[in-house]
Amino acid sequence: MHTSDSATATHCPYCALQCGMNLRPEPGGAGVTVEERADFPVNRGALCGKGRTAPAVLSSRVRLTEPLVRTHAGRLEPATWEEALDAVAEGLARTRRSYGADAVGVFGGGGLTNEKAYALGKFARIALRTSQIDYNGRFCMSSAAAAHQRAFGLDRGLPFPLEDIPRTGCVILVGSNPADTMPPALRFFRELRENGGTLIVVDPRRTRTAEQADLHLAPRPGTDLALALGLLHLVVAGGHTDEEFIAERTTGWEEARAGAMAHWPELVERITGVPVPRLREAVAMFCAPESAMVLTARGPEQQSKGTDTVGAWINLCLATGRAGRPLSGYGCLTGQGNGQGGREHGQKADQLPGYRKLTDPAARAHVAGVWGIDPDDLPGPGRSAYELLDALGSDVKALLLMGSNPVVSAPRAAHVEERIRSLDFLAVADVVLSETAALADVVLPVTQWAEETGTTTNLEGRVLLRRRALTPPPGVRSDLEVLHGLATRLGMPKAFPTDPEEVFEELRRASAGGPADYSGITYARIEAEQGVFWPCPAAPRTGEPDAREPAPSLPVPAAPAAPAAPADPGPEPEPHPGTPRLFLDRFATEDGRARFVPVTHRDAAEVPDTEYPLLLTTGRVVAQYQSGAQTRRVDELNEAAPGPFVELHPRLAARIGAVDGAPLAVTSRRGRAVAPARITDTIRADTVFMPFHWPGEGRANTLTNPALDPVSRMPEFKVCAVRVEPA
Repeated sequence: MHTSDSATATHCPYCALQCGMNLRPEPGGAGVTVEERADFPVNRGALCGKGRTAPAVLSSRVRLTEPLVRTHAGRLEPATWEEALDAVAEGLARTRRSYGADAVGVFGGGGLTNEKAYALGKFARIALRTSQIDYNGRFCMSSAAAAHQRAFGLDRGLPFPLEDIPRTGCVILVGSNPADTMPPALRFFRELRENGGTLIVVDPRRTRTAEQADLHLAPRPGTDLALALGLLHLVVAGGHTDEEFIAERTTGWEEARAGAMAHWPELVERITGVPVPRLREAVAMFCAPESAMVLTARGPEQQSKGTDTVGAWINLCLATGRAGRPLSGYGCLTGQGNGQGGREHGQKADQLPGYRKLTDPAARAHVAGVWGIDPDDLPGPGRSAYELLDALGSDVKALLLMGSNPVVSAPRAAHVEERIRSLDFLAVADVVLSETAALADVVLPVTQWAEETGTTTNLEGRVLLRRRALTPPPGVRSDLEVLHGLATRLGMPKAFPTDPEEVFEELRRASAGGPADYSGITYARIEAEQGVFWPCPAAPRTGEPDAREPAPSLPVPAAPAAPAAPADPGPEPEPHPGTPRLFLDRFATEDGRARFVPVTHRDAAEVPDTEYPLLLTTGRVVAQYQSGAQTRRVDELNEAAPGPFVELHPRLAARIGAVDGAPLAVTSRRGRAVAPARITDTIRADTVFMPFHWPGEGRANTLTNPALDPVSRMPEFKVCAVRVEPA
């Protein structure tokens, strides 16, 4: 491994905090060491165990270092890059010739940089001409994104920086456990309480985060929508609505109010299991200070009604005037490292770069102009992530997959694995031989975070720059080089450059004027400013109207005027500063008003019955990340979290005869998983919990329900009916 002599400022490869860190080469070129980077405002030097140990995955001992091609004997064997790329290009082209363009699918990942996400979406739509592209970020925050769009006209995870959290008066944290999922962020909530603010945590488990809360509400999984409606009912009944804000800055209140008033406190207690006095206490805490926030994560979002659930929490913010004002608002804590940027620039089935809609003729014309193609040649929207995976082997015959491991991470995972195995052709680009890559016909070893330059967009909407700190091993190429090599074989070599900054410059042009406008962001600005918040339009050239304001109407001269002496152009305009805080003056809707959306509670797609009497919810542990493809290769992390488990309450354990540490079988309508019992009183007695990081017999997603939210197409990971018994 070759490294430079000085430390390189970069960012962690894992969650959406994108914590700042320095990488310093070890003596003799043996690798790199992670050092604190105290100047970065998101983590101020703090790192979790995953960030500290991230260089371990750079080792050739655990990662892929040469392409693999499946032989006629069925084994993956080493091959040259030329052989591997030829095989992928031929597999994709052969499928397109035989079955049509939409028989080829592309599946991306929320860990890809903006440059790679942009290039992958472009590759699908102009090199393959397929509509069948989506990414695993659909499993992350798509319900929150859809609710953001409905209410505010724009989707960005947090409409304010994390630094605002300690300065507000109250935070309701719904279905999030940052103590385990993003530990460096926990300090913002501690500082909130140190400053006199209050923290309310909504979670069916008494997590390490809930332990630090002023109030913990433990609703039955799948009932967060009823809980939010019940709180809004009490807000109205207690006279806590902000009538001036509602009148001046919102629409649709009467319909939303009627929906909330149908959810009286005693009804909500019966649905959620949260006592009425706790509901009243939460409303008093939320409404007492001048400012407050609601932050959601996967708990309420990964439900078949996730969009409406998030909408109900947004309605609570709007009704109390806690949105579009300083230190107030609704936000979503994004999970994946580039879950935000990954969908803004073209990986989602229905979106073009800049968060443009694929069905908008003006958006199609703009992006097609940047790409040098006819807008009519752009495919339309394709299938969402789970629907795409479900169609493998039938409508979709070949798949190019980058940076995802759906064999472990997708709902109803055994079925998804079966569909992947039924493909005519599968190519996977990854840094390790994941469970999905092990099924591929061709595996392409690609560079990692420390070996490449590129941008990511964190949960605040802050665009960041990762700098290459070391040279990758021989035999490894970047994803951009992979796409260039494939495009060259498909007849489009010039459309896919391999230099990340060149790709970013094109991304800037493609995003210009869109909701997620990056056109004013450059690598130099990101480095100088510790990241730049989008939207950030480009400053106009001298003599042009500012693109941030409507162009003035100019009179048409009656006759050509005589040439005049050149006027002094004056000083160059100041660059746009970026937008750390959204919606303070107006929302991003046509009339500038936020939209109340009327919602009503409905049950989860699956409720307990006599055969499956319990509820399963899933989540993460602090020492592992997502499908575990990388973290499960780090010894220190495996020592801390060696395998799956089933968390259950002592009363339930006594009833079924479970013994702590003994194997427990969890069965749903989709399959069976077995893992050791972990008996604890920090979970509801009607609920069991499993982490989803492991494959094999302890694979939690064997059990989960792929029932989809009708708006976001988010699967219902967070609640399904199960039975539990000693194995």
